[in-house]
Amino acid sequence: MQTDAPIDRLLKLAEQKGVYVGKRLHGFDATDIDIVIPHVMILLCLRGTARVKLDMMEMTFQKNDFAILLPGHVLRRMSCSEDFIYACVLISAEMFEEMKALAFSHNYAKFNSSPKCCLTDVQVERMIELANLLDAIASHDHQDLLLRRQMLLSQLVVGLEFINYYRREQDKAWSKDRLAKIYTQFCDLVVERYRENRNVNYYAELLGYDARYFSKVFRQYSNGFSPLEWIQQYVAMQAKRIIDTHPEQTVKETAYQLGFPATASFCRYFKHVVGIYPQEYRERAKGSGH
Repeated sequence: MQTDAPIDRLLKLAEQKGVYVGKRLHGFDATDIDIVIPHVMILLCLRGTARVKLDMMEMTFQKNDFAILLPGHVLRRMSCSEDFIYACVLISAEMFEEMKALAFSHNYAKFNSSPKCCLTDVQVERMIELANLLDAIASHDHQDLLLRRQMLLSQLVVGLEFINYYRREQDKAWSKDRLAKIYTQFCDLVVERYRENRNVNYYAELLGYDARYFSKVFRQYSNGFSPLEWIQQYVAMQAKRIIDTHPEQTVKETAYQLGFPATASFCRYFKHVVGIYPQEYRERAKGSGH
């Protein structure tokens, strides 16, 4: 399947079918726009190079680079070469929950702090074969939808075990990295609860650490970012995404959607982090064609 379809359409197809497979996708349909990934997104670079940002972590993809991006995180596609071609498998959040119940390996946190690995040519061929099989199953007009779903799940679980095997040396290092685990746990909690709480002490307590100690440990892994800065940047990314994708929405509605008790407090928060007020950001976004 070769397509240049907008990512929104591909996400909807994944939700409808459970799994969507794009075998040869060319470039990006849009850059510098934040996308909150509602599904599992599996990417394999076939040719060229691309730069993306997952939450605040920048990644460069080159030939044979493979990544698993979990739901709830913010993806920003920054740039790509003219010859950039990639394969993509989207797994609906619902299907992913069923996968987790069936798979042998349940340590998915590693994909947050270490989403990318590089495959050999032989491993790439095997992943492409699996993608072709998933595409054939997902596209089959079978009357027994339950049977099709079970077939998809069985192949996805097999694929996950292959990936765990390919990443085994990388994952050994990750499992010994205490800082990586703390960082991952914090990021996951913020993704899940940022609407209800944006206080560092709250997350430090959930993780069982003193706030001052937690902040010191976090900085060691986050290239100098403090936990508060990470929360603020993540909330700002979510706010900008909503404004970009729903320009007709009022600032009050955006504030409510993000869990702010009042429009004024949201505006102050946005101004502090972004440097301009949300209304001004919206006007600039309209002017740039977003």
